[in-house]
Amino acid sequence: MQDEYYMARALKLAQRGRFTTHPNPNVGCVIVKDGEIVGEGYHQRAGEPHAEVHALRMAGEKAKGATAYVTLEPCSHHGRTPPCCDALIAAGVARVVASMQDPNPQVAGRGLYRLQQAGIDVSHGLMMSEAEQLNKGFLKRMRTGFPYIQLKLGASLDGRTAMASGESQWITSPQARRDVQRLRAQSHAILTSSATVLADDPALTVRWSELDEQTQALYPQQNLRQPVRIVIDSQNRVTPEHHIVQQPGETWFARTQEDSREWPETVRTLLIP
Repeated sequence: MQDEYYMARALKLAQRGRFTTHPNPNVGCVIVKDGEIVGEGYHQRAGEPHAEVHALRMAGEKAKGATAYVTLEPCSHHGRTPPCCDALIAAGVARVVASMQDPNPQVAGRGLYRLQQAGIDVSHGLMMSEAEQLNKGFLKRMRTGFPYIQLKLGASLDGRTAMASGESQWITSPQARRDVQRLRAQSHAILTSSATVLADDPALTVRWSELDEQTQALYPQQNLRQPVRIVIDSQNRVTPEHHIVQQPGETWFARTQEDSREWPETVRTLLIP
């Protein structure tokens, strides 16, 4: 039961990075020595130290002979940061418990193998289903090459999404709208159609002030990243004057023909044959 307790703590830590780690996965790490947590950390942003490194820095010399609980297999390749396997080996960690193997082809079991070759006791699979829930997008992308897609639909009790006149009115609750902002904050892109843009003229941005307090605490406003806005506009009906084009961040148009109008530098066109 002790292993489950410490892994649950690592999973909770990993959740703290869910708004900022893209395109990297959310990872948490807890280091335990003689029944005491001596170090812990989580991956915060791509290009910055991984969870294991944060935990090792906190543990210091106490990491020697300790057990590291990590929610994803430690990386074994040189990317924007050095391999976490090397850091764990150098620190003298005696045991590593990973929740799951990394499906990234650059890792995919190599990290666990390297740790074993260094004489470290290695196991994986503990609370794997919980770990997979943390990284649905990353896992889908690595395993299939396709993005993880979430569908948002707001409807009234009688199944309507707008008034009979076509007039736009709020039909969702404040809590539902906060949930939408949270989902946007976790997403890399938002997909909509030109019909929605013409009817509602939305901004489709993350509005930090509308996030719940817990999310705001994890996602400071200065770190806010706007998802890419993708508009299916085969007939070139959206204009440079629409709100969606004038917001911070990029807007992509999926079109079947070129558009000769002048657009901001943040606009990209994807021509579909």
